[in-house]
Amino acid sequence: MKRRVALISLPLLGAAVAWPRLTFAQTAAQTAAQAVEKPKVTLAVGGKNLLYYLPLTIAESLGYFKAEGLDVTIADFAGGSRALQAMIGGSADVVSGAFEHTINMQIKGQRLRAFVSQGRAPQIVLGINPKTMPNFKTVADLKGKKLGVTAPGSSTNVLANFVLAKAGLKPGDVSIVGVGAGSGAAAAMRSGQIDAMSNLDPVITLLVRSGDMKVVSDTRVVAEADKIFGGPMPAGCLYAPQSFVDKNPATVQALANAIVRANKWIQAAGASDIIKAVPESYLLGDRAVYVDAFLAAKGALSPDGLFPEAAPETARRALASIDPEIASAKIDLASIYTNEFAKKANAKYPKG
Repeated sequence: MKRRVALISLPLLGAAVAWPRLTFAQTAAQTAAQAVEKPKVTLAVGGKNLLYYLPLTIAESLGYFKAEGLDVTIADFAGGSRALQAMIGGSADVVSGAFEHTINMQIKGQRLRAFVSQGRAPQIVLGINPKTMPNFKTVADLKGKKLGVTAPGSSTNVLANFVLAKAGLKPGDVSIVGVGAGSGAAAAMRSGQIDAMSNLDPVITLLVRSGDMKVVSDTRVVAEADKIFGGPMPAGCLYAPQSFVDKNPATVQALANAIVRANKWIQAAGASDIIKAVPESYLLGDRAVYVDAFLAAKGALSPDGLFPEAAPETARRALASIDPEIASAKIDLASIYTNEFAKKANAKYPKG
């Protein structure tokens, strides 16, 4: 009997000794997964290849979501407004998109909350087509012209409206055309289908380098963005319905952790590190263009995931200047964002 017990115990003992060594990483991931309320998360984004969303791509490619116990499915759409629609329609839990959607949706009765920042300036560039507008002098010359944006209603559309308004033009004074955020946008500009475009990198750098775009307004430069908007203008972020945040605080914290970690990695990374971390398709066939685009956008990306205190009011003021409904509405700014998750993420990953 003693011999039988010994024979049974030996393999069990061996398993007990070997298990921590063999599956330690798996166990850590399983423990994290058990801590979050919703391990499987669907995240919608409009133009994942854009430098605007680089923290999202880095968090995915370097395994930061998995390290937090999350299995994140990223659904990519033609623009931010489409990503928002996906979430409102119930096919996505969270959006990686522009901060201003939280304001727009509040006046429509939808309570959304941004909980971690990816950008501290919009990075959106408005430029004209030198082929179709060789005599361009001022933004007012865009009246009656075709203006390309990633998607109607997206942040690129909002910035275009803002710049047009400053020149005395109304949104209806131009024809808005959705051109996406990739090679299709570049093709639309080069073929003369549009006279101007409001878009982001790497498409902007690609077109400028080839002489197919002349920059008119550039919010990749933080100082210029602050000047245009009169303060810090929040940009890309993760936001979700307030009900999702309330029901899944640990899941939201895990998402914030991954993005903050990605933000810090990006700030410490060189161009070669970025090239290795993003999919080949993001490079649009030209690594040098992507490197230039990254260097142009790096300063506009958030270093820590926190929203500047004045940022929500800057966003509200910008939207109010082009939207009478927002101008007359009472916006509860405190309810559309929070820094609590990003603060905890910084405490967990002080160095990334």
